Amino acid sequence: MGRLSALFDPESVGVVGATDREGSVGRAILENLQETYDGEIVPVNPSREQVLGLECYSNATAAPAIDLAVLVVPPDVVLEVLDDLGETDTRAVVVVTAGFAESGEKGARREQRLRERAERYDLEIVGPNSLGVMSTVNGLNATFGPDSPREGAISFLSQSGAFVTAVLEWADEQRIGFQHVVSLGNKADLDETDFLREWGDDPGTDVIIGYLEGIDDGTAFLETARAVTEDTPIVLVKAGRTDAGAQAASSHTGAIAGSERAYETGLEQAGVIRAHSVQELFDFARALSGLPEPDTDGVAVVTNAGGPGVLATDAVGDSRLEMASLSAQTTDGLAEVLPDEATRYNPVDVIGDADADRFGDALETVLEDDAVGAAIVVSAPTAVLGYDRLAETIIEKHEDSGKPIVTCLMGGERARAAEQVLRGFGVPNFFDPTRAVAGLEALTRYREIRERTIDEPTTFDVDRERARAVLARAKRYSDNRLGVESMKLLEAYGIPTPAGEVVSDPERASEVARAIEGDVVMKIVSPDVSHKSDIGGVRVGVSDEEVASAYEDIVARVRTYQPDSTILGVQIQELVEMEDSTETIVGMNRDPQFGPLVVFGLGGIFVETLEDTAVRVAPIGESEARDMIDEIQASPLLRGARGREPAHIDAITETIQRLSQLVVDFPSILELDVNPLVVAPEGVQAIDLSLTVDTDRLEGDEP
Repeated sequence: MGRLSALFDPESVGVVGATDREGSVGRAILENLQETYDGEIVPVNPSREQVLGLECYSNATAAPAIDLAVLVVPPDVVLEVLDDLGETDTRAVVVVTAGFAESGEKGARREQRLRERAERYDLEIVGPNSLGVMSTVNGLNATFGPDSPREGAISFLSQSGAFVTAVLEWADEQRIGFQHVVSLGNKADLDETDFLREWGDDPGTDVIIGYLEGIDDGTAFLETARAVTEDTPIVLVKAGRTDAGAQAASSHTGAIAGSERAYETGLEQAGVIRAHSVQELFDFARALSGLPEPDTDGVAVVTNAGGPGVLATDAVGDSRLEMASLSAQTTDGLAEVLPDEATRYNPVDVIGDADADRFGDALETVLEDDAVGAAIVVSAPTAVLGYDRLAETIIEKHEDSGKPIVTCLMGGERARAAEQVLRGFGVPNFFDPTRAVAGLEALTRYREIRERTIDEPTTFDVDRERARAVLARAKRYSDNRLGVESMKLLEAYGIPTPAGEVVSDPERASEVARAIEGDVVMKIVSPDVSHKSDIGGVRVGVSDEEVASAYEDIVARVRTYQPDSTILGVQIQELVEMEDSTETIVGMNRDPQFGPLVVFGLGGIFVETLEDTAVRVAPIGESEARDMIDEIQASPLLRGARGREPAHIDAITETIQRLSQLVVDFPSILELDVNPLVVAPEGVQAIDLSLTVDTDRLEGDEP
């Protein structure tokens, strides 16, 4: 174990608040420890001399050495106990006691003081408001849960204590075992990232699973999970919402990247496999903890039952897997071992009178095919088929081939007995063929996670001081919003923009227009006008002679429709040729957990209607930027579908990366939209800009 070894492998456990009172949490924890724990148990309670036959001590300083302290005292006493523990060699603490941040403002202040003591005394604290911790390595059950887990290779974290007790009871019925279990509680000190880091280095943990309602530090979580998943898969059920949705109304990007989309993106980039139910969580975990990764996505189905075989085939079709195309050599081999009535093609139907040997011959034959990465054995019970013998045959072929096999042995008690044998050799059994396919798909997803390469973000030569000066203008406005008058922000970071200027009188408008070749676009510049075109605030294709009168007309229309609006001027901008071009959007929304979320997709008037976008957590490297382009449904348009000249993909890729660098460099930027970003064969042009700035935070941005 690593730095948290005192939590999961302590030589002694102190229960502060231990008691023999029936129905109490202190008694339940002590009884759980007495039942299975190998080390020394130290009760602490100033009101007792003995508890359940064990000598009891008045406080932690008077007790023998305690590696792990479990606190079940009133919330007002917790801080005093931590002060006592700070004078001892104790390094790990579980605070079972509730009454902290979850209980209101007073509890939140108490939790802050707890956090301060953790830092002051160098304590590793789980909780408060935690069910406790478990480790089957030494029989540790320092919880008030009703049962101890079976021994296994799965380590399990949960933000809900009730979820832990329910899952452990269900897992025991399913004969699923665990290495370590922790109830995170309020996460005042240790959080999910700490346990990922610990278990990623634990040779006894094959799979990390968990239930989370929120992630405290998305950046640290993402970095840690990426490192851990190089060797150890992570499967999580994520419930709840972030607060990002509250900002969504102020930008297109906020609406796209807020709330659930943020977690979906963050977990995907972190290499976490996301489950949507307890059943999925353990279906994935069972496959990942016992089976090798498949070399290909091709699946062979071997069955004695037509209907379930079709269900398995449909499930493969609905997944990222595919039904393997068997070679002529394989089908010829199947013809030699199967009766004429059998089906030699995938799915392979060995028909209803098959015994274990026929199943084994067919399974061995398909596993020798290079197109087959994994196999599913689907069987209905018959009088001529012994499930015990079938289980032995499957195990033999599994070990000989080195390829993953999952089974769907349908039926009652006879299937359960065979299932137990199979599980002992790492072969999971599922009653439903769809779940069997999902287990194999988890293996493929993990293989893809391990194989992907994440390049370092490019650091471009930019003008940060010029950008800072532009952002500082937001202090002038009550809502801290900037618009097209701030296009020089993009120029400072090397993002191409059309020639132009914001002017405040018709004469200057005419001067700027004459300096631009061809007709121009004119737009009202006002922080109060969201949809400029709707109220006549935009004119396209204005000649030099018409610019002055168009200026007066635009301002007058805005004054008529929104008389209270603040008008900063009118933007005079080069007219961008739209033939062979596509309007896209690139933007950012700052999520409370994961930080800057960069969005790319189809833009212009289609952004809200079609919602064809890709999202990534910044900073973004070149390969991730290219993946974002390929991910959207409109990608074929950009790459030259149906005779169109392809857009300048390299220019789009670079723009995404430059915007990523901008929002990482300036955490004060809360939201940003470049819409549209016009992409064409010769390059890109940012036509319009809107952003929101936290001016207080701007002072803290690094120069």
